Amino acid sequence: MIDIIGKKWWFLIFSGIVIIPGIISLILWGVAPSIDFTGGTLLEFKFKSEKAIEVKRFSEIADKQGLQLVTVSPVGDNTYLFRLKPIDKDQKAEFQKSLSKEIAPVSEIRYETVGPTIGRETTRNAIYAVIVASIAIIIYIALSFRAIPKPYSSWKFGFSAVAALIHDVLLVLGIFSILGHFFKVEIDSLFITALLTVMGFSVHDSIVVFDRIRENLIHKAGEGFSQIVNFSLVQTLARSLSTSLTVLFTLFALLLFSGESVRWFIVALLVGITSGTYSSIFNAAPILVIWEEWSRKRKK
Repeated sequence: MIDIIGKKWWFLIFSGIVIIPGIISLILWGVAPSIDFTGGTLLEFKFKSEKAIEVKRFSEIADKQGLQLVTVSPVGDNTYLFRLKPIDKDQKAEFQKSLSKEIAPVSEIRYETVGPTIGRETTRNAIYAVIVASIAIIIYIALSFRAIPKPYSSWKFGFSAVAALIHDVLLVLGIFSILGHFFKVEIDSLFITALLTVMGFSVHDSIVVFDRIRENLIHKAGEGFSQIVNFSLVQTLARSLSTSLTVLFTLFALLLFSGESVRWFIVALLVGITSGTYSSIFNAAPILVIWEEWSRKRKK
C-alpha cells in the first residue's frame, strides 16, 4: 500500500516551497486590480488597418486630449484593449474620432465605466465573500462530522480542510501577483468567482477523503489513526484524481477555444483545481494527522 501519511512532511514542505514565491510577490507587489476594483474606463477598439500599429501612438493621442491612459493590451488582430481613468461618453467619442483620423478607421467593441465607489464596494464584498465562505465551511464540516467517534474532534476536520483551502487560495493569488507584475495580468470580478469556485472544489475533495476516514474510524476501531487515514487516502485516491482530471480536460478545451475575456478566469480555475486536488490528498489529511498526534502528546 502507498504510504502517503509516512511522507506527510515532504508533501507539506513541497507545498510551502510552491507557495513561497507567490507570497513574496504578494508582499512586494500585491495584485494588479482591474477597473472592477479601482474604477475607470475600459475600451476595446478594432482598427481597420493592414499594418501593425505602434502602441506609443495611442499614448500620444490620449495625452493630446488630456486623457490618462493606464494600459494598452493587444487582444486580437488589430484589436486593442484600453484602460483609462474614468471618462464620459463625449470624451470616449472624441478619443475614438482622433484614433480614426490619425491611425485608421475604428469600430467600438466594448465600452465600460466603473466609478471608484463601486470599485471599493466590489473589493470589500470580495473580501467578505471569502471570509464568510471559510467560516461557513468550518461550521458545515464540524456539524456534518459531529457523530465521529470519540476522542476525535469534528472541528479539527473543519479547520484542516480550511487550511488546505488557504493553500489553494494563496497559490492562485501568488501566481496572479507574479503574472500581474511581469505580464500586466489584472484580476477582475471573474477572478473572485474563480477563487470561490476553487474554494468549493477544494473542500469537496477534502470532504470525500474525510468522510472515508470517518467510516474507517468505525470499521477499523483499534488501529492507529495515521494508519486509518492513510488507508482512507488510498481508497479515495483514484476517485479524486478521476473527478479532477475530468474537470481539467474540460477547462483545457475551454482555454484553447475561448475568447480573451474569460481566458484568465479559466487559468485561475486550472491552477486552483489542480492545487485543490493536491492539497485535499497531500495537505488536509496530513495536517489532520499532525494535529491529532500533537494533541495526544500534549495530553500525555
